[in-house]
Amino acid sequence: MLKIDAHQHFWLYNPIRDSWIKEDMVILQDDFMPEHLQPILEHYGFDGSVVVQSDQSPEENIFQIKNAERNPFIKAVVGWVDLQAEDIRDQLAEYSQHDKLKGFRTILQGEEDRALMLQPDFKRGIGRLKEFGFTYDILVLPDQLKYALELVAEFPDQPFVLNHIGKPNIKQQHISAWQANIKALAEHENVSCKVSGMVTEADFRNWKKEDFRPYLEVIFESFDLNRVMYGSDWPVCRLAATFGEVTGLLEDYTASFSENERSLFLGGNAINFYNISTT
Repeated sequence: MLKIDAHQHFWLYNPIRDSWIKEDMVILQDDFMPEHLQPILEHYGFDGSVVVQSDQSPEENIFQIKNAERNPFIKAVVGWVDLQAEDIRDQLAEYSQHDKLKGFRTILQGEEDRALMLQPDFKRGIGRLKEFGFTYDILVLPDQLKYALELVAEFPDQPFVLNHIGKPNIKQQHISAWQANIKALAEHENVSCKVSGMVTEADFRNWKKEDFRPYLEVIFESFDLNRVMYGSDWPVCRLAATFGEVTGLLEDYTASFSENERSLFLGGNAINFYNISTT
């Protein structure tokens, strides 16, 4: 079974486009490209990765598709599309011609309308994804998990994956409301979860491995082992940890798992979810 990093990013830094990278995130104000990640993946024994959009534009899709075409280790692309567009079906038909483009994501966490995902036009777009075999990555903050619950319930045949375990406030140790929503979300078998992005929800400079255990226990008790996948969130993770530190956290936590369970978490589930070719 291949070992896959199910969530990472590439960009050529543009201060205007990438305005989400604030002054206190200076370490990310740089170019991060396949040639930077590949040796890191190889060092830690990963066979490939899934690159996820960080800009909401058609140009982003072209950029990441080209990265994937030029670099065989990039096994899948999660792009962006305006799900509310009137011609959404035509756009999806066009995108379906790219073998490595497997799904889409919207940066819902930054939307003023916290329930945008429940708007009729948005849901109309979600309803078109399955026709072309596309997945959908859910990127939300904890206050939006209740809306995500409604969305996934309405589309039981659409494969969804929650990004960054729903971004709980680990720094302040907020857990109860998040936990209730995670358990409810996991009851929907069409929903998987990326165990990623945790270090940047903790205290950047003073986190300890023990900080994450309560949240990991919730995830692994709620989702069965066929619906959890490892993601580094590189290079964003660099705000708080190296790739190796992120990997180490999850390797430590899963040390007691069976070889098959670890294999699923570290690659098999991502391969199945994104329909990644292993030949």
